Amino acid sequence: MPKKRSGGGLSPTQQAAKFLGVSVLAGAVMAGIALPAAGALGLAAKGSVKSFDEIPANLKSPQLSQRTTILDNQGKQIATVYSRDRTVVDLKDMSPYVQKAIVAIEDSRFYKHGAIDLKGVLRALNKNAQSGGVAQGASTLTQQLVKNYFIEEAGDDPTKVAEATQQTLGRKIRELKYAIQIEDKLGKKKILENYLNITFFGEQAYGVEAAAQRYFSKHAKDLNLQESALLAGIVQSPSRYDPVNDEAEATKRRNIVLQRMAEVGDISQKEADRAKQEPLGLHPSRPRNGCITAVKGAGFFCDYVRDTVLTDPVFGKTKEERAKLWNQGGLTIRTTLDPQAQQSVQASVKDHVYKSDAVATAASIVEPGTGKILAMGQSRPYGFGPNETQINLSVNQEMGGGAGYQPGSTFKPIVAAAAIEGGKPPTQEYSSPYEMPYPSPVNACNGRIWRNDPRKPAKLTNENESEHGPYGMKEATAKSVNTYYVQLISDIGICPVIDMAKKMGVARADGRKIDQAPSIALGTQEMSPLTMANAYATFASRGMYCTPVAIESITRKVGSQVKSMEVPKSTCSRAMSEKTADTVSTLLKGVVEDGTGQEAGLGDRPSAGKTGTTDERFAAWFVGYTPNMAGAVWVGDPQHKRKMINISIGGVPHDKVFGGEVPGPIWRDMMNGALEGKPVEDFNLVDIPDDDSGDGQGKGRGGDNGGTNGDTTGQVIGGLIGGLTDGGTTDGGTTGDTTAGATGGTIPTPTFSLPGNFIQGQGNGGPSGNGNGGRRG
Repeated sequence: MPKKRSGGGLSPTQQAAKFLGVSVLAGAVMAGIALPAAGALGLAAKGSVKSFDEIPANLKSPQLSQRTTILDNQGKQIATVYSRDRTVVDLKDMSPYVQKAIVAIEDSRFYKHGAIDLKGVLRALNKNAQSGGVAQGASTLTQQLVKNYFIEEAGDDPTKVAEATQQTLGRKIRELKYAIQIEDKLGKKKILENYLNITFFGEQAYGVEAAAQRYFSKHAKDLNLQESALLAGIVQSPSRYDPVNDEAEATKRRNIVLQRMAEVGDISQKEADRAKQEPLGLHPSRPRNGCITAVKGAGFFCDYVRDTVLTDPVFGKTKEERAKLWNQGGLTIRTTLDPQAQQSVQASVKDHVYKSDAVATAASIVEPGTGKILAMGQSRPYGFGPNETQINLSVNQEMGGGAGYQPGSTFKPIVAAAAIEGGKPPTQEYSSPYEMPYPSPVNACNGRIWRNDPRKPAKLTNENESEHGPYGMKEATAKSVNTYYVQLISDIGICPVIDMAKKMGVARADGRKIDQAPSIALGTQEMSPLTMANAYATFASRGMYCTPVAIESITRKVGSQVKSMEVPKSTCSRAMSEKTADTVSTLLKGVVEDGTGQEAGLGDRPSAGKTGTTDERFAAWFVGYTPNMAGAVWVGDPQHKRKMINISIGGVPHDKVFGGEVPGPIWRDMMNGALEGKPVEDFNLVDIPDDDSGDGQGKGRGGDNGGTNGDTTGQVIGGLIGGLTDGGTTDGGTTGDTTAGATGGTIPTPTFSLPGNFIQGQGNGGPSGNGNGGRRG
């Protein structure tokens, strides 16, 4: 004779025998006791044995979805996110009252029957026959657990959820067989523990621990009698008995549970009566889920972490696998976010740009040599209200950002690096006139040639007529002289610059290829702040480029075990020689010391950087670095509609905005705070002789209060007539050559001439390309 298991219940053989013995009646019962017609009973019974035998016996408990916790690099919580708010706890961490309450109201014979309760089946069938419909169910806690397994496995797929809950004979048969298996393998205590961890208690709370926190702001182990009865009563209909929205209905249901507990002997009638007189005692905690819960303005960084998990193949070969991992949760993600740097970024952004301003700012800081993202913030907060957004203005489109912004003259150091790496000395001089047509022809990639249209050649100018060369690279970089850099890229060719950009991780934010036109020297290709910060980190690390990373480690709770997971690693490669990087650092140190970036200086701490302001002032930048941190600041209208002329930003009026004037101080303040307490390191500088050529006319550094406030680099000409040609045939027009300029003395109005009907777009990533191009800032 088969043995009974300890704790009650029949063996699998006995369960199967009982199942077959009541198969005629169970046809209706197994379909959810929802088939009142007698004809349906015969149909349900017919073939039930075959269907029962064909179901696989190896049901596996699903990995329950739980909350994911995101931490900074110090182990402090940034945010909690979840598909389902659940914290799995052991039975010993659940109040005995809640264990008794759920059994009393849902399956009072739980400890006396096996997977199927024959008495319950007959009782329910009788009740339903009397009512002529479905008045009572007969599912045991074990069967309900199996049903919840099916629902959990379905995840957020509405089709699969419908299949898991549909009232069909096939599903009920499958549920019964798996219930028998679970009873045999787990035993009563584990079944009860699993049930209390998986079931839905309303108000976004899955499992008794989350429910205890949601309704009473306490742990499940601390629930008292009346609190336990309330939670147990919710399970039957979480919306109907929701105590937050209908206290009276919830109280009635709680009291029914208390009375049932007295009837089955879990408590005395006196205890039940006393508990019924108690108020619900709610102390609800507000449901807070997702990156909107992030502290220190780290909501956008939190989103970046999420997008990393959803897109990086290390987390799954397919997007479905990665989505399932994220939705199941249970992850503890330790990130690269530095709380000091993050707080400094947010404080600086808040001080300089109001969230209600017509324009916004975004900033990122990365660590040279590791690619670790240390901070990421913006003036428009993460949210759904006025002057809030879910678009991460710091990153590329594929990671939740926009189409990017033209970086203006902050792209020029990449041109300088390509030239120096190719053998050009930093003393290289060019005539750098005030005004000139784009040099033509210019070598591009794959044997192609870029040519200016001889009938209507595109021209560029410097900031004012007194600004003319000859210049060497040092002074041209400090003053951000456009005609110099266009002559430089025309000399070395376009392809070395595109190759250098690729080595430094510089790519368009919208995923398109960088255009092969000399105008790219003036920053006409839309980039994101994170891209530019990480590119400049290559200079800081003496030529080593490292891919950006946001995650340091991940552990995942699987059952009672905590397992480490593989995470994406930064890949570092040499983009240029140490000498080239050191030479660029020397050039950019001059920009901060006595060039256009003086307002971004860090005092006694050595720094280097570059300003940038796009044509018509749709965007202004400062990108810079120390040996241990690199950061980028962008200011502008994300919609590319508001020019920064006659504008108030952060309560300060500006006739015209320049990169050194608005982004520069933001960069200075955020970097000072981020670097406080960090070692003061110096660059490995090289000796670049001062420029001695020319008579010095037009080279005064001037500017407001002795500083150079702007470096307007001119008008980008959208849809340029010139193009890449091969063998004399047009191979496609350039999409954004530029007229340009450089400052000296005060800040005049840019002077330039445009061919008729020549302006297109505003650099918004449209099909015509760059739109308007780069200024100096």
